[in-house]
Amino acid sequence: MKKFTQIICVFLTVASMSAQQEKGIMGYNNWLNNWTEFKPNKVEYGEANQILAGNISTNTKLLKKNVYVLQGNVYVTNNAVLTIEPGTLIIGDFETKGTLVVTKGASIIADGLETDPIVFTSNRSQKKAGDWGGIVILGDAPINKFGNVGSYNLDLDPSRTNYGGDNPAGNSGILRYVRIEFAGKKVKGLGTFNGLTLAGVGNKTILENIMVSYSAGDSFGFFGGDLSATKLVSYKSINDDYKFTQGVQFRLHNSLAVRSSYLSSNKDGSRCFEVASYEKKSETDFTKKQTLVIASNITMLNDSENINADIQSGLVKEAVYIAENASLEIKRSVISGFNPAVLLDSKTEINDANLKKIKFEEMFFNLCKGNIFTEFNSNNEDLESWYGNSVFFNVYSQSDNKETFIDIFNPKKPDFRLQLGKITASSGNR
Repeated sequence: MKKFTQIICVFLTVASMSAQQEKGIMGYNNWLNNWTEFKPNKVEYGEANQILAGNISTNTKLLKKNVYVLQGNVYVTNNAVLTIEPGTLIIGDFETKGTLVVTKGASIIADGLETDPIVFTSNRSQKKAGDWGGIVILGDAPINKFGNVGSYNLDLDPSRTNYGGDNPAGNSGILRYVRIEFAGKKVKGLGTFNGLTLAGVGNKTILENIMVSYSAGDSFGFFGGDLSATKLVSYKSINDDYKFTQGVQFRLHNSLAVRSSYLSSNKDGSRCFEVASYEKKSETDFTKKQTLVIASNITMLNDSENINADIQSGLVKEAVYIAENASLEIKRSVISGFNPAVLLDSKTEINDANLKKIKFEEMFFNLCKGNIFTEFNSNNEDLESWYGNSVFFNVYSQSDNKETFIDIFNPKKPDFRLQLGKITASSGNR
């Protein structure tokens, strides 16, 4: 991994009530080492010598010794297993907007290594967000649409894009030590692909150490299903870093989102977290589970040389958006440099029932213009008072990122461990 000179909070220790609370991404060793890449446009990748196109209908293995070009929409079908060796390079073709779709019943085993990650990237010499499609994985786990079936179309074959079912323990394979770069092709009049889309994917699927960078769509899109994931990294997405919808039941731990004031599409309402239960209320079965996200040790950071100036100029919006009927429980996490930190849908009534579904505990809100607001409401004293209660151990700060967090890839600290910032603050401090 190249030296990353931006400032990121990886592990933040806050002294509170005589206890040490770990906030933000954490680990005894720096789990970002070796497999991540924060300057992918500077990397020289090899030339492709193999073509992936059409259908993969039998068990297939991609080998590290080859470089593959993904041409057009490539479907893994017929319950086939696509296995990818550690260190394999797959290049999305710009001309045909290569996209990999793992259809319902099929699976992908992309099990890389820390020192030998699997990389999906662009084949353009000047790489940009949206150069190719992305990875779409479709499973048979529950969603909250009527009939328990959805279809992820865009420009894909509609006969191959159904997802959803009644199997929360569905297994679509493994994604571990995988990078996805410059994905998110735009389909005129229909929308934008995500770096990684998981729709109706079940909880036997393994999602660990996955980095999506410079996606023109969302970095990670979760449409229904039942999933757990750890050590996910979203870096400078144009749209959302993590989108949760269609009744997904999601457990996310120890993960990172880094946004840019100048790249992220704030005018379109993109955020680090967008937590919603549906896109269309008329298609939603409210007898089924609505979206629930349980997250811990998350760092959400706006990468800016002057956050206050960027907020003032309107370049920075909220980090987290929670839509009507959705639930988010988040703790031991950092939100730094947003306007505000959290925004609740205007349709969400502030009452005991809803406050029990939206929990913020042991949080570090830093350099945000406001903390937890309701959309279109300038008076948020009730929310500020509620979440500022000392029982939640939330901390509020206005420390500049350069003062608060230490450069995580400082070459002068070769024995670096994940204790990057130390702040002393009492719980509920504003």
